[in-house]
Amino acid sequence: MPFKRLRPVVAVSTVSFLLFGAAGVHAEETVQAGSAPDIAVAKVMRHLDALQKISGANNGNRAHGATGYQASVDYVREKLDAAGFTTALQEFRFAGEKSWNLIADWPRGGRSGQVLMVGAHLDSVDTSPGINDNGSSVAAILETALTVSAKKVTPSQRLRFAFWGTEEETYIGSTHYVDTLPAAELSKITAYLNFDMIGSPNHGYFVYDHSPEIARHFHRYFTAKGIPTEPTTALDGRSDHEPFLAEGVAVGGIFTGSAEIKTPEQAAKWGGTAGEAMDKCYHLACDTPANIDREALDVNTDAVAGMVWKLGVRP
Repeated sequence: MPFKRLRPVVAVSTVSFLLFGAAGVHAEETVQAGSAPDIAVAKVMRHLDALQKISGANNGNRAHGATGYQASVDYVREKLDAAGFTTALQEFRFAGEKSWNLIADWPRGGRSGQVLMVGAHLDSVDTSPGINDNGSSVAAILETALTVSAKKVTPSQRLRFAFWGTEEETYIGSTHYVDTLPAAELSKITAYLNFDMIGSPNHGYFVYDHSPEIARHFHRYFTAKGIPTEPTTALDGRSDHEPFLAEGVAVGGIFTGSAEIKTPEQAAKWGGTAGEAMDKCYHLACDTPANIDREALDVNTDAVAGMVWKLGVRP
């Protein structure tokens, strides 16, 4: 996630999705789609250890234009290919260097012609191995995708997982994807879910508020676990949901904080240390697997999987 650059936020209309039933919700939300998986955090951490190893073998980073980024793409693509996904590399250039978005489609189901898209940026800055920012989200959505394969899911919507290049230079890869996607294909995307830093050591639980419908789904998940949330504005103009938002696609996501200072009120409801950054290793060499809060990563990985099941795997 890059440092904040101001950009106007485009308002989008909300969209309606079928939800799991619960007392007191609307009648259209009572359709059951089966239980979402509980993904073991140890599986997610194995991906983070692999990304750390890649960084260590490539000058301590996985940044745009560096061999560490290429090796990261190879690692993720190999896992998805072996699991039966249809993968493709979308090449683009920035500052004279080639980079790639890795796009993976699950070939089963999706006969409605609609697409649920889930994404995270795969690159780091050149001063960091980028394990919380943003290996945490990459590992979570990768393991969610592998779970889709292991369970042989036949979803109602096409499930598409995206691993973006060059986000740290202000979401270059995702912007290229949206700008080059034909209008007819863009219109098929019912929602884009973005994940950028979900294992911060002094974490909070923040929910994107651009789509009230999607935010409500996330809030219900966290409420069921007894975890209060706050809306996030820290990612406005800073991550890969922005190009989708600008085109009117409904976007949502979760975030655990970066350089923002935790307030006493936040420490009271989430634990951790008031007066300190939510991630003191943000963009630094100490952003290694040791920087990850495993509990936050576990909760948020299940939130990723739960949202994919709710929005994409419903009957």
